[in-house]
Amino acid sequence: MALAANEKKTIGVIGAGSWGTALAITLSNKGHEVRITDLNQQMLEDMAKDRENKKYLPGAKFGDNLTPVKDAETALDGADVALFGVPAQAFRKAFQGALPYVTDDMLVVNVAKGIERGTLCRMSEIAEELKPGLRYVALSGPSHAEEVGIGLPTTVAVASFDSRVAKEAQDIFMTERFRIYTATDLVGVELGGSLKNIIALGAGISDGMGFGDNAKAALMTRGLAEIRRLGVRLGADPATFLGLTGVGDLIVTCTSMHSRNRRCGIMIGEGVAPDEAVERVGMVVEGMTTAIAAKQLAEREGVEMPITETINDVIDGKITAKEAVVQLMGRDRKPEIDR
Repeated sequence: MALAANEKKTIGVIGAGSWGTALAITLSNKGHEVRITDLNQQMLEDMAKDRENKKYLPGAKFGDNLTPVKDAETALDGADVALFGVPAQAFRKAFQGALPYVTDDMLVVNVAKGIERGTLCRMSEIAEELKPGLRYVALSGPSHAEEVGIGLPTTVAVASFDSRVAKEAQDIFMTERFRIYTATDLVGVELGGSLKNIIALGAGISDGMGFGDNAKAALMTRGLAEIRRLGVRLGADPATFLGLTGVGDLIVTCTSMHSRNRRCGIMIGEGVAPDEAVERVGMVVEGMTTAIAAKQLAEREGVEMPITETINDVIDGKITAKEAVVQLMGRDRKPEIDR
């Protein structure tokens, strides 16, 4: 049953990375009772002592309503909302671990942006497989944790196949500095958030090679075209990719140094090996782990995604960044707009 818009909720957050922590801070500052947990027990102890996440979000202080706890059972005990902030490739395991404590009336919000390797599932498909009929919401959009955690103005969307569920999530998350729109195109929202990370890798590679704004603008525009192409094939509304979770998220991820994907790409463009670049970033780089799944999904659906395919080849070490430029620029002539 949906709760009143201004009613304070109890929220359990699974995953204390930068994004899970930023949202936990935002929700607790609104007055919700928030409990956050993670597999890293030492980090949880440090968070409880320091009242901030010095590992992933230094400088963003915790309010009184935010409590680090030892496990998912404690985080979700009596909770109205289960918020999953783990990396996409870890979502299945995290959700399975929390499943005994996820009730039928609980709102489940996921913020991971990715496609599962092997199964090629979106996060909502994994959740539906493990617990059919779930009240599931994806939160996505142009939102760096570093800015959200300190209350800088941000706007995102919450998407669910059920508009009432999306509206409930909107009421819970919306603040004066965190504006929320609703959407029912869950497929488009999830794909936009997942695939833009791959394009951001390409934008970073372009920057790392010393190319200019022209090249990056082309990558972003043509990258959006292939994201839209795959999304429409899978049933998404093409208009979604012109919104916050499409072009909005693409812009922020391709242009900011907050973006792990762009920073990783810059190093690759400068000649650093892909694996070493990920290690230097020091956190999960979703574009790296999603690239192969996106390529396989495009092949399965018979959708042409040359930028995604080429970036994947660079990640796999099949071609160099310089060879990727030659490969993309030398493709056959064609009209810009798909009909």
